[in-house]
Amino acid sequence: MYGDKATVRRILEESGDTWAVVGLSTNTSRAAYGVAAVLQRFGKRVVPVHPKAETVHGEQGYASLAEIPFPVDVVDVFVNSELAGAVADEAVAAGAKAVWFQLGVVDEGAYDRTRAAGLAMVMDRCPAIEIPQLR
Repeated sequence: MYGDKATVRRILEESGDTWAVVGLSTNTSRAAYGVAAVLQRFGKRVVPVHPKAETVHGEQGYASLAEIPFPVDVVDVFVNSELAGAVADEAVAAGAKAVWFQLGVVDEGAYDRTRAAGLAMVMDRCPAIEIPQLR
């Protein structure tokens, strides 16, 4: 597992409250939709990032991280592992403080690059599972 409990806690409690959720759309059957709702219930601002740039959970969507016109603290990644590394690189370029790869999303090279750039990172975990355990 990539990202120990201390890193998970730091991301959830100290990295900031603006989370870009890459892969979030209005499709209510997708995991991203439910996880974003949980993040909002715990006080996070959720910014949808999806090619359709849809408004989700009351927040304006953007087609890419680069299009978001304000700082993002954490980038939560709901894309296939093959695409996740590029998203992590975009998160570094966008000035995010942390990257979170969801359950089943693993890219060891991206993990190493992101950590080397000074960002906190976890892989193959879900904040909707982790955040209630902190309370």
